[in-house]
Amino acid sequence: MKWHFGFIFLIIFSCQNSNFQTPLKNGDLLFVGNSTGNLSKAIDQVTQTEKETNFSHIALIEKNNNEIWVLHAAPKNGSERISLKEFLAEEKKDGSVVEIYRIKKEFRPNFDSAISNAKSMLGKPYNFTYVLSDTAYYCSDFIYHSFENDSIFQMNPMTFKNPGEEEFNPGWIEFYEKLNMEIPEGKPGCNPNGMAASEKLERIGRL
Repeated sequence: MKWHFGFIFLIIFSCQNSNFQTPLKNGDLLFVGNSTGNLSKAIDQVTQTEKETNFSHIALIEKNNNEIWVLHAAPKNGSERISLKEFLAEEKKDGSVVEIYRIKKEFRPNFDSAISNAKSMLGKPYNFTYVLSDTAYYCSDFIYHSFENDSIFQMNPMTFKNPGEEEFNPGWIEFYEKLNMEIPEGKPGCNPNGMAASEKLERIGRL
């Protein structure tokens, strides 16, 4: 009888572990949401889609044998390549969630090329203006250019107004006043919520 209880416990424990350990693949995308930061909230508020995602950041996975790296552009260090462990520690310290998305098989690009493109942008500063540039990148812009050769994502006119409202989001008004520049309403750009809503992606799980 004791053996039976031990065996059952082992099965339950193994199942729980396998559900938690979602396998990552080369080229997977990590979407970060529910951050408490003011900039993250401002991004999420004006980029909502019908899929009701709440993402303010996106990153690319590079899997090399047993090593997993994250390539992304973030305000703190600009475009960088860091370990998955370091990425998760940084993103989750404010209570954010990290979701895994994968490009569907029928749209599968050349991931080696995408990662090579991403690496060519490493070391560039973060683009706080969100106006397209080849000398600085913001997170979704970084991912867009990584997959640009395969046309996975597209640029759309940016808006800095909450859905259904005519006035600019107050957070963005303050943000661009500090930069001493006009809000780039209607300029081409991309954002994490729009990318997550793409029909070319599927949600895999949560880290």
